[in-house]
Amino acid sequence: MTQKNKNSYKNRFSNPVNRDTGRNCPVLLQDMAKEWFEYTSPHIKESTKIKYYNIWHTYISSRLGKTYVNQITDCMLETFCNELLISGGVNGTKLSPKTTADALSVIRNILRFGANKGYGITCDGHSVSVRQPVRNLRVLSWQEQQCLCEYLFKDLKNLKNLGILMCLYTGIRVGEVCALKWEDISLTDKSVFIHQTMQRIQVLGSTGQKTKVITTTPKSGCSIRTIPLQENLIKIISCYPFSRHGYFLTGNNIKFIEPRTMQNYFKRILKSCSIKDANYHSLRHTFATRCVESGFDIKSLSELLGHSNVNITLNRYVHPSMELKRSNMQKLSFPAVIK
Repeated sequence: MTQKNKNSYKNRFSNPVNRDTGRNCPVLLQDMAKEWFEYTSPHIKESTKIKYYNIWHTYISSRLGKTYVNQITDCMLETFCNELLISGGVNGTKLSPKTTADALSVIRNILRFGANKGYGITCDGHSVSVRQPVRNLRVLSWQEQQCLCEYLFKDLKNLKNLGILMCLYTGIRVGEVCALKWEDISLTDKSVFIHQTMQRIQVLGSTGQKTKVITTTPKSGCSIRTIPLQENLIKIISCYPFSRHGYFLTGNNIKFIEPRTMQNYFKRILKSCSIKDANYHSLRHTFATRCVESGFDIKSLSELLGHSNVNITLNRYVHPSMELKRSNMQKLSFPAVIK
């Protein structure tokens, strides 16, 4: 943040006002944030705590930290969001609407916490919003999917190839397949149990190792789920000739493959297949789209993906192809007089 912007916030928003609050004393947002962090930390995942910490110190603290909470208004928060969108990024560049919305969400959480604690807070920030553009999420075409599968089938002894197939035909996330163990797969029940995820996170306050890999429960309770496996996928897995113990991607109880490694490997495969660039998450989008094209009911699909409600599935993961749209259009009937 530039010195000019810092002074702008100081002049506009940080002058003390002698108003009584519910606790009979003016409180700075930074002090309430500290109290909120201490209260919240034991109840959230380590990765979420790090996310909140970075958002606060990167985007909020220098701008609004020394503002008294009973001075915060919707107008102030709108100004805060607009300035982030214009110059909140690195070296004064634009900040993405997603990150701006995340910063606003942290402020809302702090204000809600303060209100529950009895401070005189009249603005909760919920009338302020950040418009986020609809993202065109990448979905592999049928031709691309066939090309990818042909490449993977050439070497299914390579467990990373088998892992990509698992994601393409179950919709599980990259962190979930990295944390998956052979014991979670039941060839008898023809299902896979998803109950853990792997991710690399920042190590706060470390002077040595900056990041570490952790395995935790998935992002929400709904993400703990049992997914039936497609018959052909069962045949492929059951024919794997080596050890079926430990991590699914290594066959080893100690050695694992982290998400970043799988993402890079997937990129190399796409390049080898001359398939247009896509991120690993496109496998999940592709699975959801193929399910819709095959006539899945949305409720079943939502549960397979581990979503808390069907709206998430419809709005984020369902991408009907032009072929499906054409097929649906042909279902429309015309009057018999048309010849």
